[in-house]
Amino acid sequence: MAEMRILTKYIDDPRSNELEFYESVHGYDGMKKALLMKPEEIVDIVKKSGLRGRGGAGFPTGMKWSFIPKDIPKPKYIICNADEGEPGTFKDRKLIEKLPHQIIEGMVIGARAIGANKGFFYIRGEFNKGIDSMQKAIDEAYAKGYLGKDIQGSGFDFDLVLYAGAGAYICGEETALINSLEGRRGHPRLKPPFPAVSGLYRCPTVVNNVETFSTVPHILDKGADWYSKIGTEKSPGTRLFSVSGHVKRPGVYEIVLGTPLMELINDLCGGMLDDVPLKAVIPGGSSVPILTAEECKTANMDFESMAAHKTMLGSGAVIVIGEGTDLVETTYRFARFYAHESCGQCTPCREGTHWVRDLLHKIREGEGTSEDLELILSLSRNMEGGTTICPLSDACVGAVRPTIQKFRNEFEARLKDRTKAPSPVASGV
Repeated sequence: MAEMRILTKYIDDPRSNELEFYESVHGYDGMKKALLMKPEEIVDIVKKSGLRGRGGAGFPTGMKWSFIPKDIPKPKYIICNADEGEPGTFKDRKLIEKLPHQIIEGMVIGARAIGANKGFFYIRGEFNKGIDSMQKAIDEAYAKGYLGKDIQGSGFDFDLVLYAGAGAYICGEETALINSLEGRRGHPRLKPPFPAVSGLYRCPTVVNNVETFSTVPHILDKGADWYSKIGTEKSPGTRLFSVSGHVKRPGVYEIVLGTPLMELINDLCGGMLDDVPLKAVIPGGSSVPILTAEECKTANMDFESMAAHKTMLGSGAVIVIGEGTDLVETTYRFARFYAHESCGQCTPCREGTHWVRDLLHKIREGEGTSEDLELILSLSRNMEGGTTICPLSDACVGAVRPTIQKFRNEFEARLKDRTKAPSPVASGV
């Protein structure tokens, strides 16, 4: 099996982040076509392509853009969510560092489609290399007339500002990101109203992910029909996956949606590290339910197959877990992360994530009881399903409950033998 590189075709070239190189491989051609179109034509092309958001939820991109109200006096804004904080995910960072002009081009096209004259690139503050790469690309784009006033003589104006966040995971949620941009605490907002109606500065706003914007120029350049024929009917196109854990060749891979999960692991990633048997896979970042080795045999890397397996593609982080890994330790680490990153607005999340973390700590230390396990499962039912403003509480449940349910014997064994937790190195993830 080979990758199908569309977004990452030139990522290995040492000049990939330079404007001159990007132009030499037809960069900004899609934008030039879009500037000659009516906004509704651009939206229609993206709709017909079937492109779904690559940030986690998989919502149709063209439909999201179509929600922006037309003919209103308020300004409109477009935001790129580059706050990649999901444990296990590192695909967007590669695009930011290596192909920043591809993202800028996608944002200009999106701005033209919704009628926005100003955009923000919201990047995680720890991404120092990415910040430098993106700011350099923005400066180059302004100098060449791809940003600013009257872009390429089209009469369309678009300014782009880079904004570095403070590194809060919760700011990956679009309304928390918007609050952060406004100088507020990164607390998610109640919805409705949705950002399309009342977003940044209470104006119509679109927020899309780095990979989503990176895909748009290729659709405009080659057409919706070309893109929709790649992948599956309901999950068209390619997608980037950041693979980590017990594989021989971890890294970022761009594959056609619908590719069997085991082909990704065995063919592209070279199989299991040290040839240990596969134990489990977390297919879309720490917040999505884990798959057992048996479930992995029938799982394909597309939205529908993952839904059928009661999990998600999520943020595109494939965490491969080999036999010998202590899943009690792994689950505790995820719970600790979500407890730390909760913004504290909602009681089920603020109290629930910490409670789950503490109970798992007891179990990993060999001091838990079977009642503690049942209490975690009971708590999870009160933490999910719309009881909070944003999905962070649900994310904690997704990281914890399915693992306990599918690998309960490991948790019960820790209760029985009362042994202390292994060293962090022994956990393997």
